[in-house]
Amino acid sequence: MDLNDIDYDAYLANDRTLDDPEVIPVEANGHVRLRIINGAATTNFTIDTGFLHGELIAVDGQDVAPVGGAMFPIAMGQRLDIRLAIPKEGGAFPVLALREGAVERTGIVLASPNAKVAKLADKGASKGPVATLGLETLLRASQALLTKPADRGRDVLLTGDMASYSWGMQNGDIHSIKTGERIEITMHNLSMMTHPMHLHGHHFQVIWINGRPVQGAVRDTVTVPPMASVTIAFDAANPGIWAFHCHHLYHMASGMMAFVAYEGAI
Repeated sequence: MDLNDIDYDAYLANDRTLDDPEVIPVEANGHVRLRIINGAATTNFTIDTGFLHGELIAVDGQDVAPVGGAMFPIAMGQRLDIRLAIPKEGGAFPVLALREGAVERTGIVLASPNAKVAKLADKGASKGPVATLGLETLLRASQALLTKPADRGRDVLLTGDMASYSWGMQNGDIHSIKTGERIEITMHNLSMMTHPMHLHGHHFQVIWINGRPVQGAVRDTVTVPPMASVTIAFDAANPGIWAFHCHHLYHMASGMMAFVAYEGAI
């Protein structure tokens, strides 16, 4: 498995490194809802809420049944809404983004009044976790798609390799979609890099993971790890021509880009 094919001099949270992180005032014994947006071009992260137990309550702006924990993976283009409870005694609480498979990290600090904010290193003692579909299998949409058969299905092969640095989507374009159709797309990752796959103009539901049915999250970007398969379903309700692509910038630019086009769209 290949990780982090692009390196950067710094990793930022709200345009700041951990040398001078953003410190967000919070109330002791209060609650905070964080919306984490992975705006990176090429980097997966794991959000580490540290001392605070988190509840994941939405992905890509769509509510899910709460999932508790302290480590939440987030691929490029994804968004996570995490609810945190601040202890009654208050304090300073780092919320870190750990670079996948590497020691670099960034983040913010939640701090109640008069809390002492300690210095934070921009490198951790261990490498950040590798993104998997573990969390995705636990997610359940608060408002799932209505159950109905697919009007059309499509198998899309995600291809490419690090040696040639050429990436592609075989069978990725879908043409002449009719408004109201239920579309199912199964993405098979035949490469050794993870691909966060994003569909513009729609939200979809994750319905199969590695050949097993799930009543998964409704979202617009899903991670497809090496040699894995993910099936998504969406209802065609937004006529136009929409991009369907990997959210890793360099993979998209080198060929991992397709289009979903409605009938009559120009």
